[in-house]
Amino acid sequence: MADQLSYLFSTRTSKDLAEKIAQYYGKELGKINFQEFSDGEFEPVLDESVRGGRVFLIGSTFPPADNLLELLLMIDAAKRASAKSITVVLPYFGLARQDRKDKPRAPIGAKLVANLLTAAGATRIMTMDLHADQIQGFFEIPVDHLYASTIFVDYIRDLNLENLTIASPDMGGAKRAKNYAGHLGADVVIAYKERKKANVVEEMFLIGDVEGKNVILIDDMIDTAGTLCKAADILIEKGAKSVRAMATHGVLSGKAYENIENSKILEVIVTDSIPVKNNLSSKIKVLSCAPLFADVMKMVHEHQSISSKFII
Repeated sequence: MADQLSYLFSTRTSKDLAEKIAQYYGKELGKINFQEFSDGEFEPVLDESVRGGRVFLIGSTFPPADNLLELLLMIDAAKRASAKSITVVLPYFGLARQDRKDKPRAPIGAKLVANLLTAAGATRIMTMDLHADQIQGFFEIPVDHLYASTIFVDYIRDLNLENLTIASPDMGGAKRAKNYAGHLGADVVIAYKERKKANVVEEMFLIGDVEGKNVILIDDMIDTAGTLCKAADILIEKGAKSVRAMATHGVLSGKAYENIENSKILEVIVTDSIPVKNNLSSKIKVLSCAPLFADVMKMVHEHQSISSKFII
């Protein structure tokens, strides 16, 4: 059993997801008073005592940067309010694509965010489908790295597709696609892409056979959806019977909604780790990650093993 009280709080932009998590967890979200200054500065104040308790702070750090700053201020507030432990629940870990120095004089943003969260007072991190698994090593505190496969696998099975093939839209996602394919007893294909600059794909080639197959593209995030739609075009050209796409994080920036709506993709499935305007495209379906996070938060609070939540 848990040896301390638990408290749940949310950043403003992740409130919808946090309310779902709180409902599954069985507690109401704690109240936070936000003082706004005319120059844009803000101050979050926890509106209840958390002394000696386990605090869960829920908030995805997607742009703008205010989301990250708000979370950091909340961590500091909880620390100064004498919380015994502070678990930061990051359904989407922003800046995760900056996980290495791939050009001269470039920052490693993911490491910087890890340092900021730890320096602010976080004692544990809970996140889902990091852009690169090694980001866990950027932290000197425990990291619970969850996978949306626990959500997606059941959905794929319910589709009951014949000649199912799992595809990766790039080489970086090959391991993820192979794991899904192995778990579902499906074939796997990989799209190889060449980029000249971020968000722009110059060329793409397909490795594998998709003739007459029902293909599901698997990725960790969809940004502008350029890569995804180009991969879908190639899969259809190579004889695929249908193409669907699944991604944990629906970043959906720029012309993403337009690209998806005009693509050959039948359906795009994402989680609600980031708020999604699914009314902008009839093809987008959102599955909630709230039950997964609520279950793991309970297990962590009650000092139980969370191994059962790691499918792929």
